[in-house]
Order: sequence, then C-alpha cells, then structure tokens
Amino acid sequence: MTVILASQSPRRQELLRWLIDDFSVQPADIDEEVKDQYAPIDYVMEMARQKAKVVADIHSEALVIASDTVVVLGEQILGKPKSREEAFGMLNSMSGGSHLVYTSVVIRKGDQVEEKLTSAKVTFYLLTEEEINRYLDSDDYKDKAGAYGIQNGAGVFVEKIEGDYYSIVGFPVGAVNQMLKNFDY
Repeated sequence: MTVILASQSPRRQELLRWLIDDFSVQPADIDEEVKDQYAPIDYVMEMARQKAKVVADIHSEALVIASDTVVVLGEQILGKPKSREEAFGMLNSMSGGSHLVYTSVVIRKGDQVEEKLTSAKVTFYLLTEEEINRYLDSDDYKDKAGAYGIQNGAGVFVEKIEGDYYSIVGFPVGAVNQMLKNFDY
C-alpha cells in the first residue's frame, strides 16, 4: 500500500515517520489564499480536504494524508507572512495575549475519508521589539502560519498552552495515529 503525505512541510514529514516508516511526499498545488467567505475552522478544514483530493485524484489507490494549520487572533486568520514587516506585525499583535491554532487532518483511501480538527490556545508573554526582531533574524518565521514555529526559537514566547501541542506544530500526531487505525494500509 502506497502512503502519500500531501505536504512539503519538514515538520509533518518528521512526525509522520513516528507512525509510518515508508511514505512518499507529494505537495498539493492548491490556492491557499485566505478567502473572506470562510470562518477559520471552515477554512482550515477546506484546505486539508482540497489537498487530500488533489493528490488522491492522481493516486486513487493510495492512502493520502493531508493537513493544514491556521493561527487565529480574534476572528482573523493569520496566514503565512509575505514579508518580515508583516511577520513583525503578527507577532506583535499576539504579544501579551492568547490566540488559537487549528490543525485539520484529512485521510483518504478510495471512497473512505476520515477528518479531524484539533486545536490549542496559546498565550504569549509580553514581547519586546528586540525579542521579536531576534526571532525574525533567524528566518524561522518564513512559511509558517502566524509567523512562528513553536518547536524552534518562538518557543520562548509561550507562557501557556491549552490543547494539543502538536496541533501548534502543524501535525497532531496522536490524532493521526487514531485515525490511521480505521484504514488498512
């Protein structure tokens, strides 16, 4: 049985290796621009569904695993920053407060589809401009929802987490493990 991770994320690949030794990687080419018509939860679920469908349409016999993560402040989705300045603004807006991180997972094999949404509430300490700029100097913010990777240098920003840590990392490995029990692969 072929297993395909529909993601180019090194974090997702590393965490999936905890569960499956042999899989291939095929990123799904979809439009991930945040659209106003979606509530954050609907958006994150739809992105994972689209990723899974695009890859499953090409590899109909494979088990396809797709995931998407969003950072939400209030009702606003903080996507991947397009510039250092945008990343600074995102981190500064989360400073001293709480935000939500949602990660969706969709697993498909033929007509069988399993979906799961996980979440975590993250509270940041009050951050100084110097702390934010030091983190941005590492370039770790690039290609990360909400402009940070908790598993790297931004971990020092975190005062408290309520929920699934791996949801924040971008791949809720425990939930995926449970979902995989419903598939023959």
